[in-house]
Amino acid sequence: MTHYIFIGLDVHQNSIDVAIAEGPRDGEVRGYGKINGEFMDVDRLIRRLGYSRERLRVVYEAGPCGYGLYRHLREKGIDCMVVAPSLTPRRAGDRVKTDRRDAFTLARLHRAGELTGVYVPRAEDEAMRDLTRAREDAKDAERKAKQQLNSFLLRHSRKFSGRQKWSLAHRRWLSDQSFEQPVQQIVFQEYIDAIEECERRVERLTAQIREAVVHWRMQPVVAAFQAMRGVSLIVAATLAAEVGDTTRFDTPQQLAAYLGLVPSEHSSGDRRQRGSITKSGNAHARRVLIQGAWTYRHPARVSRQLRDRRADLPLEVRKIGWKAQLRLCSRYRQLVARGKSSQVAVTAIAREMAAFLWAIAKQVPAAG
Repeated sequence: MTHYIFIGLDVHQNSIDVAIAEGPRDGEVRGYGKINGEFMDVDRLIRRLGYSRERLRVVYEAGPCGYGLYRHLREKGIDCMVVAPSLTPRRAGDRVKTDRRDAFTLARLHRAGELTGVYVPRAEDEAMRDLTRAREDAKDAERKAKQQLNSFLLRHSRKFSGRQKWSLAHRRWLSDQSFEQPVQQIVFQEYIDAIEECERRVERLTAQIREAVVHWRMQPVVAAFQAMRGVSLIVAATLAAEVGDTTRFDTPQQLAAYLGLVPSEHSSGDRRQRGSITKSGNAHARRVLIQGAWTYRHPARVSRQLRDRRADLPLEVRKIGWKAQLRLCSRYRQLVARGKSSQVAVTAIAREMAAFLWAIAKQVPAAG
């Protein structure tokens, strides 16, 4: 029988605290100390321990340092697990947190089999995720720049009388604005230039996503996702990059839980209480899914853009997309008629969208 050595790492940018658990489940956990945070220092640690690599079981918590250490250890044939900090069991009365104690906790729980690893994406999938998140950051910067300009105009009683801001009419109105004080005119122009630069940045990143998807192994899934109403190229690419391989979810309910779209619950005895959605999953995927769900407020129809997106897709995928549209448009009207707010109804629609996307992904598995 192989006796494994469990190593808990509390990883930071410049240092790693190490704890080692051997023997039975209730055996001793000993501290190794602190090492530098470079990969070569981890390799030196492995050599100094003197154990065969097949016996080692390494674990650390997901954090800002990413998955580089995980991939480095796996390439060397060492079993490694990355766990979510929110899923690491904690004692209710434990009020002391240090790096050393965290490393001890990880080693002890890993030996006891109490930890569940998170999904670690492939390097190419993580690269696409970085690209979609960069576009999301650019959109946030654009939104903030527009808010700053709106605040400036409001302070000076400049109100647009048209129907929609940032339309062609609104931009023409902006070009006609002038201020008596020269410095205020400079400030106004700087705000305009900042917005235009943010828009150009978004366009560049959008073009990069469109180009990168063509050569990505998830391209068939991204194309199939677009059979759904409200799932454009950006939404589909973001979902595929954030969720990864959907075949790892046995049921659509598991996918909805991963996205944080299932209701929270606090029940005891005969008392059953449900609350708002958990929001405990992937926030980026959940955000774009809820944005897409707003399109189901309108009656079911196949627009020109949707028809073009699904033209080359398999018949079964197109059927799922149309079935989803018929159900979700009707579902939204039913929820609103029952007195639910539009936000609650859209959230429920997003949860069901996840189920239909799961079914679509089953029809078109990713390449490789």
